[in-house]
Parts: sequence; structure tokens; C-alpha cells
Amino acid sequence: MEAVLARMRALDERLPAQDGVAVFNRVYLTVTETLHHRIEHGAFPAPRRAETLSVRFAQRYLTAVEADRSPACWRPLLQYRRHPGVCPLQYALAGINAHIGHDLALAVVSTCHALDCAPAALEADFDRVGDTLVSLEERIREDLMPGPDLLEIADPLTHLLGSWSLERARTAAWAAARLLWTLRRSPDLAEEFRESLDAGVGLVGRCLLTPVRGARAAVRA
Repeated sequence: MEAVLARMRALDERLPAQDGVAVFNRVYLTVTETLHHRIEHGAFPAPRRAETLSVRFAQRYLTAVEADRSPACWRPLLQYRRHPGVCPLQYALAGINAHIGHDLALAVVSTCHALDCAPAALEADFDRVGDTLVSLEERIREDLMPGPDLLEIADPLTHLLGSWSLERARTAAWAAARLLWTLRRSPDLAEEFRESLDAGVGLVGRCLLTPVRGARAAVRA
């Protein structure tokens, strides 16, 4: 866990503060530090399982943002990371969408292979990791929300943020992990499903990163 935290902190120091990847990285660094603290202080009954899942989960994000060609789910964030019409909250949620919607399922399967267990053995750890993410989502929205005018129902950013749910993404990730585990002896089908999952999550990410700053001004006018 210390190794992935060190890589995230290095990214935080290297990237400009307004860079979209930097915005997500700050959020995820907070999440990972919280998970590390909870694992170290006994919040997880099987700390080895929880740490293995958390590390493999984080490594997928770090590999994606450092790769020459990233998975489709991460490409919208990487392509729009400096767009003037995208708000910081959109960057954070697009990163969470890619990481929960795609990476979490693959991390569960990878952990099962590493620990020689089925997904059912990880369900309690999966739920506790997810609870940490959900507990931080409200704070993320509050910290990065541009202003009180978001309460306007016609505001484009309000519409975008209301169309995505971390809880639904977490539920879908668990179902995807179980399906991938079931397909482990059918590698062609498993790969086809992974590619479909990657593309679908990438499409949602692109929608979350729809430039809204100009659109918000038009709505107010």
C-alpha cells in the first residue's frame, strides 16, 4: 500500500493543480490514505485480503494514467484533462466512473487469482471498500461544487451530476466481477466482455466530461 501511495503523491507533486488527472488523483489519494488507515487499525477482519484488493485496484489506475495507450474508460479524462469548459467536479466523477465501473471488477478477479479464492470470499471487503468511497462522495461534491446556482434544475452540470450514481456503479462492478470469474475458463468470452465493459464505461465518462461552462452561461442568459 505504501508503494501505491508514494506513486500517487509523486503524481500530485508533478501535475498542475488544474489538470483533470491531478483533480482525480487528489480525490483518490484521500480515499487510499483512508483505506490504508482503516486497514491498519483493524476495520477490516481480513486485512491481507483487503490490502491485496486495494493495492490491485489502485495499480490499475496508476498503470492507466501512465500508459502510452490507456483503456477506453480512462481516455476521456486523459483527452479532456485541460479543457476550459470542464469543471473540477466533472474530472473527479469521470475518474471515479472509470475506476469503479471498469477497474474494480478486474481488481476483484485479479485478487481472487492471487489469493486462490472465489469472489464470495471478498464480498465483505468489497463492501467495506465501497462504503469508504460512498462516504467520501458527498464531501467530494461539496468541495468541488462550483456554486449555489447548481440548484437550478435547468443547469447542465446539475443534470450531468444527477445522471450518475456511485452506488449503482459499485453494484454493477460486483456483478461484472462475478461474471468475469464465471467466464475465467472461457477466455474469448471473458475478453469480449472486458472490452464491452471498458467501452461502455468510457462512453459514460465522455458524457460526464461534456463541457458545461459555456452551456451554463447560455442557460442563465
